[in-house]
Amino acid sequence: MTNAPVTRRSVIAAGGAILTTGAVGLLVPARASGLAPTPSMRGGSNNYRPGAPIVDRIGGGGFWMTGTVRRAGDGAPLPGQRIQIWAHTTEGHERDPQSHGATLTDANGEFRLEMPQIVPAFGQPHGHLAYDSGEFETVFLRPIMDSSKDKTLSAHFVLQPI
Repeated sequence: MTNAPVTRRSVIAAGGAILTTGAVGLLVPARASGLAPTPSMRGGSNNYRPGAPIVDRIGGGGFWMTGTVRRAGDGAPLPGQRIQIWAHTTEGHERDPQSHGATLTDANGEFRLEMPQIVPAFGQPHGHLAYDSGEFETVFLRPIMDSSKDKTLSAHFVLQPI
C-alpha cells in the first residue's frame, strides 16, 4: 500500500470504485421509497352522490369500468374497498341517480363494473369514480377515454390512510 496524497482526482477515482462495487447508497442521498397517493382530479366530484348503492351492474351494460386500488407506500392491494362509479351514458346523464352505482374490490384490489356505453359530455367521453369509505383519504377521479367508441375505461387508486 502506498502513502499517496489524497487529491480530488484520487477521491473521484475511489468514488468510481465504490460505484462499481455496488455501494451506491454511500454516495446517493436517501430517498423515500414507496408508491405516492393518487391526488383527486379536478372535476372528479361533479354530480357525486354520497352512499350510492352497491350494484351488480348499472343499467343495461355493454361497457366496462375497471381498475385497481392499492395502499400508498407499500402498494399492497386493498380488498373490499368501495368504489362509486357514474357517467353520462346512452341511458342517462351523470346527475341521474340511475347512472350511479358502487362496487367492491376483490382479493387482488381489482374492481369491474358493467354499465351503459359512456358518451361525451362537455365534449369529452369520461367517467367519474370515487373512493369515499372513510378508512383512507377520499379520492375523486375523472379519466377521459381515448375514443367515444372504446368499450372499457380503467382508473387506478393509490390510497393514503387517514
